[in-house]
Amino acid sequence: MRSSPRATMFIDRDTDPRVHPPTTSEERATLAGFLRWQRDTLELKCSGLGVEDLARRSVEPSTLSLLGLVRHMAEVERIWFRTVMAGQDAPPYFYSDTDRDGEFDGAVATAEAVTEAWNAWRTEIEFADRFIAQAPDLDVAGTAHGGPRTLRWVLVHMVEEYARHNGHADLLRERIDGRLGQ
Repeated sequence: MRSSPRATMFIDRDTDPRVHPPTTSEERATLAGFLRWQRDTLELKCSGLGVEDLARRSVEPSTLSLLGLVRHMAEVERIWFRTVMAGQDAPPYFYSDTDRDGEFDGAVATAEAVTEAWNAWRTEIEFADRFIAQAPDLDVAGTAHGGPRTLRWVLVHMVEEYARHNGHADLLRERIDGRLGQ
């Protein structure tokens, strides 16, 4: 059996634009650094693609797409940092009670949808980064799913959430143009 050629690596390690998380820092900087890395990874996986490719679905019947992931992560950032941690009333951007999968269902191949998704995602990241920096400590807590959740827990959860979805993004990007890695 002949092996298939490996897909093209996404970027050279020497030109990787992401900043590595600190290796000898305090806990908040370390967790925020890993979250930043995961966020940058999602953005990197989407880089250089047009609206058609960003909205391209994985396989039927799935509605998974890179654009859907950006929209989903904007919602996740919003829920955990604005609603849970800051206690704000922050209605969702893309989903509703009647369309629980609106992040993915509404990820259509239009310039407006792409711009809206990136703007929402960046707005929520800016808010989250300010909240993280200004929190008195990592033990500050909000309430979700019937119990307290500390900022420490939310940061670890967010790293996990991005890492899981970045695996999806890696497969989606490989399907689009054969590039993978990092």
